[in-house]
Amino acid sequence: MENHKSGFVNIVGSPNVGKSTLMNAMLGEKLSIVTSKAQTTRHRILGIVNEPEYQVVFSDTPGVVNAAYKMHEAMMGYVNSSLKDADILLFITDPYESEMNHKETLAKIQKMTIPVFCLVNKIDLVDQAIVEERMAYWKEQLPSAEIVPISALHAFNLEKIWAHILDLLPVSPPYYDKEEISDRPVRFFVSEIIREKIFELCKKEIPYSSQVEVDTYLDEGNIIRIRAIIIIERDSQRGIIIGKGGEMLKRIGTNARKDLEKFLDKKVFLETYVKVDKDWRTSDSKLKKYGYGH
Repeated sequence: MENHKSGFVNIVGSPNVGKSTLMNAMLGEKLSIVTSKAQTTRHRILGIVNEPEYQVVFSDTPGVVNAAYKMHEAMMGYVNSSLKDADILLFITDPYESEMNHKETLAKIQKMTIPVFCLVNKIDLVDQAIVEERMAYWKEQLPSAEIVPISALHAFNLEKIWAHILDLLPVSPPYYDKEEISDRPVRFFVSEIIREKIFELCKKEIPYSSQVEVDTYLDEGNIIRIRAIIIIERDSQRGIIIGKGGEMLKRIGTNARKDLEKFLDKKVFLETYVKVDKDWRTSDSKLKKYGYGH
């Protein structure tokens, strides 16, 4: 372990630029929720890549937002902590982002002395001229950063990023057990997978007003029995998430169960219930109860 390398490679950027897709691609494992809706990631999620000679701790963070809710403040807390403890920063943008709307975060990145990579994602969706214009713009904004065009979805240029990371990683013993793939318990990922289905299937405010708590997780060897509670903010949302004749709740449960079986590599029996916890996103004590801001 004499020359063992370890470090935190933290991913930051605006909502919906592809942070979670990038982390999942780098890990070769789906740990972060990926949907087309902005602000899907709410927590800081660590994904760990272990090899005998190194340990890379990737960190996916919520999209950088101007806080409108107490929950957004907690989300920005995760972003700020990831700016402080990074050994290498992956700042991700895309060709549709003309400038970073959160000036404060950009100013912090501009002052960083650690290696910063500015990754212009989704280049497969636009003309080369637009990519070059965006790269020139970010070189101006972040002169000391290395600007790299990527497609996280199609793994374009990710090997190049890997090579840079392994080159720049500090010599250090591992921070986590070499068997771990995340710092989060299995229950967390179960709730995230169910929440992803709410984002995919429900419209408007419902996904943003919902939170999933795993009430029971029972591994019986050949089957895992899970009881999950979907928490929403208002009584009027209950009918929408349950749907006519329970149809929507059934679809959420079926889609989640399929992904849970893939993730857990076992047969899953999933029960879902709906509970109203009024205005949980604006209450400090409720946010703390649901694991925000730790």
